[in-house]
Amino acid sequence: MMEKSEDKKRLRTFTNEEEVKHVASFDSEGKVVLKDKSKIKKGKLSRAQGTRFEVKVRKDFEDKGWIIDKWTNNVDLEEGKLIPAKRKFNPFMKVLTIGTGFPDFIAMKKISKGKYEVIGLEVKMKGLLDKIEKEKCRWYLENEIFSKIIIAKKGEKNGSIELIDFGWEFYN
Repeated sequence: MMEKSEDKKRLRTFTNEEEVKHVASFDSEGKVVLKDKSKIKKGKLSRAQGTRFEVKVRKDFEDKGWIIDKWTNNVDLEEGKLIPAKRKFNPFMKVLTIGTGFPDFIAMKKISKGKYEVIGLEVKMKGLLDKIEKEKCRWYLENEIFSKIIIAKKGEKNGSIELIDFGWEFYN
């Protein structure tokens, strides 16, 4: 009789551990995908940190006299033209996300009467762009959509922001 109760405890413990480790979801083809809960939590925290950093960078540029707005366009590299960014729907929060363009922001600053400097502002925690993002930046500069593209990343000191000019760092 004691064996059965111990087996039940083991079974219950094993089942609870398995539930905690993975979450089942479905991909676009309808196949079951097991996701590690710790990675899901890490992803949530990373997205939240990135969003807070975007807000901080935006405020920093606004304090310096720039007019900042979310950039809601993207580049179709195959066709070589500017297109509206696709909106993302979050089925869990039932929210349609608008700001999915590249770069993150468009920034404008008045230089003189009737003349403005218009730049693209991409916010990255580590300051690294992937290959497609670099190609998009080159396209924006070649087609004179932006006078330059700035990549904002976290600085060495706590709370600091480091700005990288894409033209000098990557393009040349």
